[in-house]
Order: sequence, then C-alpha cells, then structure tokens
Amino acid sequence: MKEIKVFKSSIFKDNRGTLWTSWLKNKKLKLVFNHDKFSISKKKVLRGLHYDNKTWKLISCVYGRVFFVVVDCRKNSKNYLKTFSVILNSKENIQILVPPNFANGHLCLSKECVFHYKLSYRGNYSDVNSQKVLKWNDTRLDIKWPIKKDIVLSNRDK
Repeated sequence: MKEIKVFKSSIFKDNRGTLWTSWLKNKKLKLVFNHDKFSISKKKVLRGLHYDNKTWKLISCVYGRVFFVVVDCRKNSKNYLKTFSVILNSKENIQILVPPNFANGHLCLSKECVFHYKLSYRGNYSDVNSQKVLKWNDTRLDIKWPIKKDIVLSNRDK
C-alpha cells in the first residue's frame, strides 16, 4: 500500500555500541509528533488492531522482534481491509509510518519486546476510549499471524 511509508535509519556502530536517529523533520511529510509511547510485551502478547481518524503513528521495535500489521480501514478505499505486514526488530531499525484510518497491531515474537510509537494528531489526543478496534482474527482480514496458539490479549482485543 502506497500510503504506508517504510523508513530505514542509518546506523553508526563502533566498539561502544550503536547510534541512530529515530526521526528528523521531513519537508515532504510535514508532521509534528507530539506524543510518544512505549509498550513492553512478553512473547505471544498481541496488541491491536486499533485506529482513529486523526493520528499518524511512526512505529518501531527498539528491543526484540514483533510481527507488525497495518489494515486499511478507509471504507471508500480500493484497499479497504487489505493488510500490510512486516517483522520489525531492534537490529534493522526499520520504522513504519501509519496514516490516520489505518489500524495497526503487533504480536511479540521474542521473549520480550519493546514497541515504540510516535504520535502526530490533529486536535486533542484520542486515547483508548475513542479508538476503533478490529478483531485480530477477523475472517475478512487475511492476516497470517506467525503464532496462532495461546495468544495473550487484553479484554478490549478479545
């Protein structure tokens, strides 16, 4: 899907470790990120699929490995309910930019993972209560989750 942007940060490595930039103001995108969040999950925890109509999200995995999914929820789109998925991990520094009206979710594949998202929203931030939710196993979506048994979900995502 052309609306989903994938960024790969350049990495500086030396004997001390690594350094990379997670976001640098971009003249083409003109986004201002005004909220950051982290989630720490154990293996088999699935978070999402959540979305709203005003928030851009820049997604990355800063520790571990996650299976990340995006779903087009724009009812007038030719890609309505089509999915995009990718494995994100802390070694490759790939980031995914998710526009408003696209649901996203992730499944922790490693023993533990740290998921980071930067939020750019218009107006007031709409947290949990105003987000919409798609079921992770909705049969209209053709998501090939790499783990199918013993998935750990919140009450909201069940």
